Amino acid sequence: MKPRAPLPLPAIFGIPAAIALVTTAGLVIALLDDGLVDALSWAALSVPILAAVWSWRNRER
Repeated sequence: MKPRAPLPLPAIFGIPAAIALVTTAGLVIALLDDGLVDALSWAALSVPILAAVWSWRNRER
């Protein structure tokens, strides 16, 4: 069996970094304003939960 080639750093940390940025933006947006902006912050803060559910449902068994 051939060993796999190592993945580049963006392939490993790209999606987790994007989730972290969206979550941070959601937290900052929630602190700055009320009203319609709250819906945007809720959407941003739901991204990690949705990613975890997606990962859990699509994992290989």
